[in-house]
Amino acid sequence: MISLTTNLFTMWKRIVFVIAFIGGVLLGSSISYAAYIAPPSTVGEAVVLIDADTKEILFAKNPDKWMHPASTTKMVTLLTALELKGTQLDELATISSYATSMEESNLGVRVGDQITLEAVIEGMMVASGNDAAVVVAENVSGSVEKFGKDMTRIAAKAGAKNSVFLNPHGLTQMGHHSTARDLAMIAAYGMKYQMFRDKVANDYYKVPYQNRAPVTIRTTNHFIRNKYPGANGLKTGFTNAAGECLIASATRNGHTMIVVMLNDDNRWEEAVQFLDYGFKLRGVI
Repeated sequence: MISLTTNLFTMWKRIVFVIAFIGGVLLGSSISYAAYIAPPSTVGEAVVLIDADTKEILFAKNPDKWMHPASTTKMVTLLTALELKGTQLDELATISSYATSMEESNLGVRVGDQITLEAVIEGMMVASGNDAAVVVAENVSGSVEKFGKDMTRIAAKAGAKNSVFLNPHGLTQMGHHSTARDLAMIAAYGMKYQMFRDKVANDYYKVPYQNRAPVTIRTTNHFIRNKYPGANGLKTGFTNAAGECLIASATRNGHTMIVVMLNDDNRWEEAVQFLDYGFKLRGVI
């Protein structure tokens, strides 16, 4: 009788153990499933989401494919100007006839205008001015060609490994190319600096010409216009060769996310979806 009781007790313990084990597996599976967050879908040709604080890539689609960067190039123009002439931005810029001959979009500078280099840079980023980009290149490096070499060098310093920049505006040019990963790394590098952040987040800007009345301009970036929570940059772009492009950034609770979208016809909606996704992954609401 004692042996039978002992055997029954042992069998019961085993049954309880098996039930507990199965329950634990099922519970663990449900927890893992609940913790999994599916990334958004995208129609973009090349897309990268990066945690700007850690440089970790959280999503990537064709991250290293050579792409036309269009006016997202101006982000590199800004960074290059700040790195090479950051302490001399209050100097008056010289404006050439070549700069004023650029096709749209333009800031509207004129030969003989009296305006500081910093103001030209601000205007370039808000209005996506191709004329302003050339003014920056000529005043920082002496020529567009020399400035392109400086851009490529500064981009490499920021972590770009597959980019070549030949002009400061991003108008289509054979050999001028970047990748979604490179642009994400450059953006993350730039956002570490206050001067960079100050110049990529503006909705409006009053261009302070010293020889004529100021002109108020508004950003081409609908991501900033739409006031996404924490939105603080960064740059739009479009050419027929590049398609619709966007680098969007936002900061919440000290965490900065950046998404790069190249040739993406749904850039405004997807930017919000990817940034939301990134913040959820980091537990930031």
